[in-house]
Amino acid sequence: MSTYRIGVDVGGTNTDSVLIDVTKTSDVKHRGVLAFNKAPTTPNVSDGIEAAVRSVLEQTSIPPSQIASLSIGTTAFINAVLEADARRLKKVAVIRLCGPYTRQCPPFIDFPVHLKKLTEGHVAYVNGGLEIDGREIAVLDEQQLVRECQMIREKGVENVVISGIFSPLDTDGRQEYKARDIVKRELSINVVCSRDVGQLGLLERENASILNASILTFAKRTIAGFQHAMRSLGLTCPLFLTQNDGTLTTAAAAAQLPIRTFASGPTNSMRGAAFLAGIDQRRTDSQHVKSAIVVDVGGTTTDVGVLLPSGFPRQAAAFIEVGGVRTNFSMADVQSIGLGGGSRVRVVEGNTRRHVTVGPDSVGHRLTQDAHVFGGDVLTATDVVVAMGRAEIGDSARVTNVAPDVLGGAEAEIKRKLERIIDKMKTSPEDVTVLLVGGGSIIVPPSLAGVGELIHPPFFDVANAVGAAMAKVAGEIDTIEFLQGRVISDVIEEIKSRAITQAIEAGADPDSVEVVEVNNLPVQYVTNQATRIIVKAAGELSPISTAVTQEQTDFPLEHYDSTEDGSVTASTESLNENGIDIESYKPNVRMDRTWHLSELDLEWIAAGCGILGTGGGGSPYPPYLVARQMLREGKRIIVVDPDDVPDSAVFVRCTFMGSPSVSNERLQGGNEIPTSIQALAKYTGLEDFAGTISDEIGGGNGIQPMIVAAELDKVVLDADLMGRAYPNMYQSLPGAYNIPNGLTPCAISDGIGNTIITPAASSAYSVEHILRTVTTEMGSRSGVSMAPLNRKTCIEYGINHSVSQAWRLGRAVALCRKHNNLRGIPSAILGLQDGSCLFIGKIIDVQREVRKGFTWGSVTIARLRKDEEEEDYSDTEATESAGEAMHHKDDRLVVPFQNENLYAYFESPESKEKKILVTVPDLITVLDSQSGVALGTPEYRYGLRVTVIALAGSPKWTGTTEGLRCGGPEAFGLNEVPFVPIGRYEEPKSVIQEYI
Repeated sequence: MSTYRIGVDVGGTNTDSVLIDVTKTSDVKHRGVLAFNKAPTTPNVSDGIEAAVRSVLEQTSIPPSQIASLSIGTTAFINAVLEADARRLKKVAVIRLCGPYTRQCPPFIDFPVHLKKLTEGHVAYVNGGLEIDGREIAVLDEQQLVRECQMIREKGVENVVISGIFSPLDTDGRQEYKARDIVKRELSINVVCSRDVGQLGLLERENASILNASILTFAKRTIAGFQHAMRSLGLTCPLFLTQNDGTLTTAAAAAQLPIRTFASGPTNSMRGAAFLAGIDQRRTDSQHVKSAIVVDVGGTTTDVGVLLPSGFPRQAAAFIEVGGVRTNFSMADVQSIGLGGGSRVRVVEGNTRRHVTVGPDSVGHRLTQDAHVFGGDVLTATDVVVAMGRAEIGDSARVTNVAPDVLGGAEAEIKRKLERIIDKMKTSPEDVTVLLVGGGSIIVPPSLAGVGELIHPPFFDVANAVGAAMAKVAGEIDTIEFLQGRVISDVIEEIKSRAITQAIEAGADPDSVEVVEVNNLPVQYVTNQATRIIVKAAGELSPISTAVTQEQTDFPLEHYDSTEDGSVTASTESLNENGIDIESYKPNVRMDRTWHLSELDLEWIAAGCGILGTGGGGSPYPPYLVARQMLREGKRIIVVDPDDVPDSAVFVRCTFMGSPSVSNERLQGGNEIPTSIQALAKYTGLEDFAGTISDEIGGGNGIQPMIVAAELDKVVLDADLMGRAYPNMYQSLPGAYNIPNGLTPCAISDGIGNTIITPAASSAYSVEHILRTVTTEMGSRSGVSMAPLNRKTCIEYGINHSVSQAWRLGRAVALCRKHNNLRGIPSAILGLQDGSCLFIGKIIDVQREVRKGFTWGSVTIARLRKDEEEEDYSDTEATESAGEAMHHKDDRLVVPFQNENLYAYFESPESKEKKILVTVPDLITVLDSQSGVALGTPEYRYGLRVTVIALAGSPKWTGTTEGLRCGGPEAFGLNEVPFVPIGRYEEPKSVIQEYI
């Protein structure tokens, strides 16, 4: 049985290869590596791979017939998307299994315009889809599919995506797989099922599937090129490609799902580093293994990722953007900075001392021509380490004249950058082990703060190829289970068995397979103990699998230097395709005092709704997309000032209720809220109404009235009934003051024929309980319309001009971003509402638990050290605000939350005394310091640089017994926490009044 494996990694600069004898991997010095090669990447990738493999074969004189497997990592597929290359991207038809849902958020809705032109071929909505509990939304209709196939045939589209609501939960293939079989029977074309591509989150999973389908033809040709190179070398072994999660897939599987290989490069480096450093051996020897950080330093950039105790990389956040498209396929969590062996070193003369900078620009592949040690005239990071005697490269005599203060300053800057990115990736404050790989890793100083051990493994400069050669085979199950009446340990054991079976079927050696990852995540806002469970099992590549002859593809080899079809070429359009100058932009306020929203207005309002959401309220992103799409279809969103509306004018209330997990999958169809409005209007005898209003401006519900108004050709009142977001349905001002018809009658609908009217309830709490229970039965998402109110009541028990306030907040953040003044965002926000910048620091701890359908927890934030701050970040008005001035430098800010942030206090590490700064009903918002985006509580994680601000709440909440009882500390069981206003509330200013 052959024991030799070859690994190849094709990067943007170099193509690396290694040949490994798997029987000698226990050799600590060589880890079984018999030969390696590094050469510049060739324009024709297959030629470069052939040369790389030939090199290691010639070095070892091992006959090609003795090679057990060839594993390749390549960036070819992702580059096709990033470059929007019309020669390699094809049109795609999308068939959604959704019943009446999702139509307001169609496929391709958030694709960049130029990429949409290249890829959109056909869109269809047909019966199908599942609820979160596995019930069918609508039975699959074969005749509908047959009709769509006929239209796809007529359009000449050859790639189809089938995406169904909650299809990842369809374990028996009754939805997407059944539809796939029908389509393939009718059309001999490529069919991609979304459940094979991504995880929960319909739009993102569908987007990933579209990208995958679009490059299928190119992928098959490319893999055929790899196989041609193998035949030229006389290799008869199987061909594998490395995937984003550090595992292997067969060439045939990669030709069907090339998207799974998009980001395998950084993952290969991380897996290779772990193997070369013997991390896998420590696990085999039952030693306690902690997470480690892999630092891969190249010529231009440094990639940093976390290697989990399982030996696999930590996965990135739920959503990843690829070519401007939001997706959710698995990808390693890798952060990059502009630092490498070729980074330029510059000296900036100051008034008192010289300041040294390193990067972010680099001489890149010209290092051997431009660096001082090679006779060039550019001082680089490599020159610095040679001058300091830490490396022997080139001619060291050429750098003897570099001033000591320049060397010291450059090393300090390299050290600062590395320490900062490592700390950002850490999951706890403890010192970590760092594995250094990559040809540029010689520039890393011998010690780094926060790092307990620096390991430079053998063959560090070809770790990526080693990772490809020694990648494992995995199986992963990601599902939602209902735990009522069940034992969770039994449920997890059954899912573990399924994951192990899947890994073995994928080619893993049964004797080596083990479960490497188990996560269970309770689903919010549901009452049936729904829990998302993710289990991953992995094992070594089975010798039997490598003995199987690799299936060949039928696609011929082609050169890629001419545009195929020639009909569409990549565009250079930017996202801001209209070239709007946001500084001079004025909203479209007409002479009749109506505000006609533009796409830019919507973008700013959505950002402002995120800030006013105080960590909750759901993401504004999906409803923003829906509203933007309506504008693009010619509908109007018109906002009116309450001052211009008669007291008797009636406004209907628009809200979605349910779990974010469902709202990200069962996208709104457009009937849910309108059906509730119509049912309630009929019950109350309401013949007509003037417009819409939201119960809460915070989060996604702040956008919903605009969607309904555009659909029904009504206006939106520039107000809401909360001024923020709260977790319970009764926590609106009409509910707080218990006004007649403040909460009931109300109606709730799922948009597929089920509507319930609640004429009355015994208490406000009963309203919440009844609606929450019904929503769970409706699939954990429903459209709700509470009792309609006239304009007079809306203003008396609402927040005036809150839509204007959201717009102004979003605009303030956008202007700061335009001027690269992120540190000015807190001041810009506080210029619109009185309050305080409480704290600027980094998250060092997050605690969460789900109780009664709500996520309770806290986030702890420590102040940044001086060397962790941005280069130009000095004490500013933002950091000198009331909150910052009140605390000791070692104090930490703690923010407890129940979906939304509840209060904030300083905690001293020594005394553990709490000094409360602010509580609800005042607004507490956590901003990402590096983007200015408001973070939802599910997005809190260790290492994030954040800015915490508090805004004064309306006196309707803060200045009355009713407001404090319903929305203050007492409402959340915090009876011992007093309310102290953070500032004096300033009434929001009307956009209409300003721009008329």
